[in-house]
Amino acid sequence: MTRAEELFHQIATEIPDAKEGKMFGALCIKAPNGKAAAMFWKDTIVVKLQSDNLSKTKNLDGSQLFEPMEGRPMKEWVQIPYKHKSKWKEFAQLSFEGVKKLKK
Repeated sequence: MTRAEELFHQIATEIPDAKEGKMFGALCIKAPNGKAAAMFWKDTIVVKLQSDNLSKTKNLDGSQLFEPMEGRPMKEWVQIPYKHKSKWKEFAQLSFEGVKKLKK
């Protein structure tokens, strides 16, 4: 297990009411409504954010919109590299708070 994966598991345990699951075959953090809030993908964290928070993450060096298939970016999902690990928990929590409000 890489350090990045260990950090992802740690973050999942630190977010109240979060459960680990799978999305696109990868580890993810799910809200109580079953919606994915964060995903571990190739030693990066992928989070769903809107407006200002999305802009902040996209401005981080190496961050990009998540493309599970090349040429098909997911508009609110941003992939944040491990070099920004100090911000992973903050963005995972913001994403969790946003998706837990969504209907099942």
